[in-house]
Amino acid sequence: MGNEVWPIFHLCPHSPHPIPYPEKNMRDFKTLNIWELSHKLTLNVYELTASFPKEELFGLTSQLRRSVASVPTNIAEGCGRNSDVDTAHFIQIAIGSLCETEYHLILAYDLGYIEKSSHERLSYTIISLRKQMISFYEYLRAHK
Repeated sequence: MGNEVWPIFHLCPHSPHPIPYPEKNMRDFKTLNIWELSHKLTLNVYELTASFPKEELFGLTSQLRRSVASVPTNIAEGCGRNSDVDTAHFIQIAIGSLCETEYHLILAYDLGYIEKSSHERLSYTIISLRKQMISFYEYLRAHK
C-alpha cells in the first residue's frame, strides 16, 4: 500500500504532520480521526466515572474505563502492524470494545450513575465513531 494517505481520516492536533515510519505499511495512529475521537471519548468517560459510587470502583467503573480505553489502544496497535489485513483485525477488535462501552454506559444510565444528557451525548459520539470505524475497516479490507 505504500505511503499513501488513507482517505477520509484527517490529521488530529496530536500529530499535525505525519511521522514517516521505516516500515512500509505502518501508519501514525495519531493522524487518524477515529483515534482522536476515541481518545476524546476515553477522556470523557474517565471524567464521568470519577463521580461513580466508590463501591463501583472495581466493578462498573473499572469495566467501563477498560473497555473505552481499549478502543484507541487497538487502533494504535493496528497501525503498528505491517499489513492492512492486520490493521483491519485490530479495528474490528476496537469496534467490539466500542460496543462493550456502549452497553456499560446504558447500564450506568439505568443505575442512575449518569444523567440523561450525558448518556445521550456519549451515545451520539459512539454511534458516529462506530460508523467511521466501520468505514475504515471496510476500506482496509477492500485494499488487502
